[in-house]
Amino acid sequence: MKKKLGFIVNPYAGIGGRVGLKGSDGKEIVEKALSLGAEMEAPQRSLRCLKQLLAIKDQIFLITCTGDMGENQAEELGFEYEVITKPKKDRTTGKDTEKAAKIMMKKSVDLIIFAGGDGTARDIFRAIDRNIPVVGIPAGVKIHSGVYGATPESAGQVVKKLFENRGKVQYKEAEVMDIDEEAFRNNQVSAKLYGYMKIPFEKTLMQSKKAGSNASEENAVDGMASHIIENMEEDRLYLFGPGTTTRGILKKLDIDKTLLGVDAVLNKKLLAKDLMEKDILELLKDYPKAAIVVTVIGGQGFIFGRGNQQLSHRVIKKVGHKNITVAAIESKMIALEGKPLRADTGDKEIDDLFNGYMKVLTGLGRYHAVKVVG
Repeated sequence: MKKKLGFIVNPYAGIGGRVGLKGSDGKEIVEKALSLGAEMEAPQRSLRCLKQLLAIKDQIFLITCTGDMGENQAEELGFEYEVITKPKKDRTTGKDTEKAAKIMMKKSVDLIIFAGGDGTARDIFRAIDRNIPVVGIPAGVKIHSGVYGATPESAGQVVKKLFENRGKVQYKEAEVMDIDEEAFRNNQVSAKLYGYMKIPFEKTLMQSKKAGSNASEENAVDGMASHIIENMEEDRLYLFGPGTTTRGILKKLDIDKTLLGVDAVLNKKLLAKDLMEKDILELLKDYPKAAIVVTVIGGQGFIFGRGNQQLSHRVIKKVGHKNITVAAIESKMIALEGKPLRADTGDKEIDDLFNGYMKVLTGLGRYHAVKVVG
């Protein structure tokens, strides 16, 4: 008997990332993102996940939604499927996701895979609670929840292993987290635990929930700041990604950094702040000699693709992956418990550049060699 797999895609998940909106929740934000030239990436990310299941597609029956909410991807890859719901409006909302998940629960699907971010996870949770196991396909700007695969491919591999090892899979309850997006856009992080959903236990393929920073980080980052500032080159453009670590580095230069945005520094002076991807690409035309400084997302290990989508694969390609500095305090590295760092830019060719080992700056002249998986 074929496994019934629920498949839901939030087409607008992550649409605000590259245009610097720090989220995609709400009709107004989606419209603003589209007006700024943002493109929908979630459908393609969900397609990358489904491709991992092609080898066992004759064992799977997809229950999905119309158009880019799942039908198009199922059709493209030749899966057998049923469409259960059609949104009433052109722009899908969280209500459409919630409705689809409720119908899937009534149809007794074995598992739901869904593409989105923390807002989408909340919608799924409201509909099914812990009644059906889920695997999230990471497609949002902010992903604090622990219900997602590390990458779209990882999410697909989890589902494949689950269906191939029937009765041998362990499950655990993972956190559904979300933050106040309005506060987030004002550089305030206010995360809230909404509940737990059931996920397959697969430590290497599922990402952890985001770990917070502690009060001692400001002191710990001082040595890294001194090292980076001392080695900054004249007339080189420096792009500093989001985070308390990068903010602490620029604080040493008396620069008030955007906590959750990307800022540009030239000759140790602020050149521009809170940049969108297109702003960065324009700057790189004038300043082709450039570098990127990013930190590690605590508990998850991502250096690209979570909260810093403005530093896209196009930006990385122009800057050059060898001109990237990753800075993280030692406690963040220890919290990863040996898991590798990850890059998930949406472009496999760029992600693959990071495969191997990378030096991570952890103090004044002090580096750790850490494995990176693209």
